[in-house]
Amino acid sequence: MKDKDDIALMAHLMRRAGFGAPLAELEERVAKGYEATVEELLNPEQQPENPHDVLQRYFVDWEEASSQATAQHYWLYLMVNTSRPLEEKITLFWHGIFCVGDAKCMHGKQIWLQLEKFRAKGLGSFASLLGDLAHDPAMLYFLDNHMSHKTALNENWGRELLELFSMGVGMDGHPNYTEDDVKACARAFTGWTVGNAIPRYPYGRYENYFFYNPEDHDDGDKTFLGETGPWDGTDVIEIICRKPATARFVARHLYSFFVADEPPVPSWQDTPPRDPDTIQQLEDEYFRSGYEIRSMLRVLFNSDAFKKAQFQRVKSPAEVVAGTLRLVRDFTSPKPGLAPIAQAIQYMGMSLLNPPTVEGWHTGVEWIDSGALVERVNFVADQVGNTDLPGVQDIVNRLGAQKPQSSEEFVDGLLELVGPVRVSDDTRQILVEEASRDGEIRNTTSEEHQLFTQRVGGMLQLIAAAPEYQFN
Repeated sequence: MKDKDDIALMAHLMRRAGFGAPLAELEERVAKGYEATVEELLNPEQQPENPHDVLQRYFVDWEEASSQATAQHYWLYLMVNTSRPLEEKITLFWHGIFCVGDAKCMHGKQIWLQLEKFRAKGLGSFASLLGDLAHDPAMLYFLDNHMSHKTALNENWGRELLELFSMGVGMDGHPNYTEDDVKACARAFTGWTVGNAIPRYPYGRYENYFFYNPEDHDDGDKTFLGETGPWDGTDVIEIICRKPATARFVARHLYSFFVADEPPVPSWQDTPPRDPDTIQQLEDEYFRSGYEIRSMLRVLFNSDAFKKAQFQRVKSPAEVVAGTLRLVRDFTSPKPGLAPIAQAIQYMGMSLLNPPTVEGWHTGVEWIDSGALVERVNFVADQVGNTDLPGVQDIVNRLGAQKPQSSEEFVDGLLELVGPVRVSDDTRQILVEEASRDGEIRNTTSEEHQLFTQRVGGMLQLIAAAPEYQFN
């Protein structure tokens, strides 16, 4: 095995910048080098595209993806199998910030098209991403901008653009904008509306589209964030992106998602960042790079703050399920049965394509309650306890090759092979005591190997139930 510290750091990177990786992949990436792997992740277009044409031969309903459930298991398949892990991870990141819900849109494909924009531009310019969002039919409908007119404003989109999508209510104890700014923002986006979809029959459901109605646009002067002019939505986005508050907003979100859990966004005005120095580095890179998310992540992934932040974030349900499937190497090719597994993410409290509010999911420790914890533990235990799965078989064979002689070696070997997972002394002692209950460890004859395999499966299930396994 490669140096344990190098493996542990690479595993950390792949958990945060993707959905984890089995040991064989970690060893290959360690051989490439950490910085080279970071660059590969940051440039997903250099890796093969996802084989959508092949997938549609097996799952014909994925092409239309009109339902939320269909899009959910399609997305889970990509999380598990993509050769562009950061592309899917950044899509999940923006989905949790730029929230649109199926409960209102009731058209999974329309939201899926928004996710495709996050894949294509999620690592690029924040200004360009906001511009695309402002033209997105799902978002404009979800936040009622199609109901905002120059003679009758609807402030939903303008307010959330400032509060939840770009700046936040304040920083360093001061507000970032006023109610007058909200009104000016809403005026700038009048006339930005949604064209109706063509009826479903006879060729299937069509998508809505962005439509600009100049007759309904307020082209008068507006004072927005201290600047006055006949601004439209494009002007407003340019003004927003120039503000220090926007740099702070993006930096804190990146830190919270990729490094360590931060408090919810509404508290950021009066709650300073937990790591001001790293946040400042990210803010500086935001402006130096021209608002480039890829550049900010390069700084972040290569920082000491990131490298030292192992197991400081609670896994989201999507990370639990996708990471487990990658570990056990199940659903590595299309086959029936993925839809109910995708539902497991929802049972854990994360209904993909349908965030609970425009504020998104409350993350961190709020992912864990008694019901969600039971779902998380049971799902992982069912998967890692299935010794027929190729990833579990690989763990059995690798541990067998190490020839553990004691319960301590047995437990420590498995903790390395499934993560590595770092557990407390108390947790390790409990696992060792449980391993000791089954007596001497033997793995020579076929009968002993069968028993050894069963013991590995049982211990993996206990590791999955450990508190430390819930952290990324």
